[in-house]
Amino acid sequence: MDEKQIALEQIRKTVTENPIVLYMKGTPQFPQCGFSGRAAQVLKLCGVTKYVAVNVLEDKGAWDYLKFYADFPTFPQLYIKGELIGGSDIMMAMYEQGELQKLIADAS
Repeated sequence: MDEKQIALEQIRKTVTENPIVLYMKGTPQFPQCGFSGRAAQVLKLCGVTKYVAVNVLEDKGAWDYLKFYADFPTFPQLYIKGELIGGSDIMMAMYEQGELQKLIADAS
């Protein structure tokens, strides 16, 4: 297996073995970009206290290859039950419509 295959397998394993995963720049406590900060805030607004946050600035495999995993080029990326939900704009729109809360409730 080459570096890309190893990274994609690690991503697949992370998003399928954890109900909620947020790939972001920085951490929920110390986001390194506004979009990542907003994504973490939306999860907090939904009452999510336990989820896997992957700091793509420290995870070279995620930084280099996540864009190929779900064909989504930017960060943050939210996955619920293995499925890409989207970035912070999509998360915010779904939250405002009450859709994100339902997905999260089903994943818990």
